[in-house]
Amino acid sequence: QVQLVESGGGLVQAGGSLRLSCAASGRTFSSYAVGWFRQAPGKEREFVATVSWHVDYTIYADSVKGRFTISRDNAESTVYQQMNSLKPEDTAVYYCAAGPLFTKTIRTYTYWGQGTQVTVSS
Repeated sequence: QVQLVESGGGLVQAGGSLRLSCAASGRTFSSYAVGWFRQAPGKEREFVATVSWHVDYTIYADSVKGRFTISRDNAESTVYQQMNSLKPEDTAVYYCAAGPLFTKTIRTYTYWGQGTQVTVSS
């Protein structure tokens, strides 16, 4: 069992930066891939980035590649997402999720946090 809590969201102007954190509890955190997903009003939840369980392979959505960086610290049971050059279209609720597979597919992620709001003003 893994419990996830996101933090770090907020309001930022276009071009600004935020760093999201996903704090996990549970003994097997290091065994899971951890991903970030987002959901804007009226839209489906979409994949943003994911990091593998122990060798730090990463996958990014094309829309954030070069602007977002995902990383993990297994000793601290925390995954981060550094978001730079933010755009108004990045506005969404951001969720972290953990699952046994290193994949972009939402349905493979078993455990989900409650989400944190990111709003980017133009």
